[in-house]
Amino acid sequence: MSAVRIEVDKERCVGAGMCALTAPDVFTQDDDGFSEVLPGAEHAEEHPMVKEAVRACPVGAVSLTGP
Repeated sequence: MSAVRIEVDKERCVGAGMCALTAPDVFTQDDDGFSEVLPGAEHAEEHPMVKEAVRACPVGAVSLTGP
C-alpha cells in the first residue's frame, strides 16, 4: 500500500509562494525562491490546508500523487 505524496514540480514552479503562504507547516521556498515540501512533510496530505495549497498554485506545480 503506497501513501499519497505531496509534490512540487520544480520545472513548472514560478516561485509565487502561494503554497507556502497557504500551508506554511508543509511548504517553504528554497534559496532560489522556488517552492518545496518541508522535510518530513511529504505525506502530510491530511494537513487541513494542503488541498487548498494545491488549488492556490497559479501554475499547477503542486500536486497530490498516489492512490
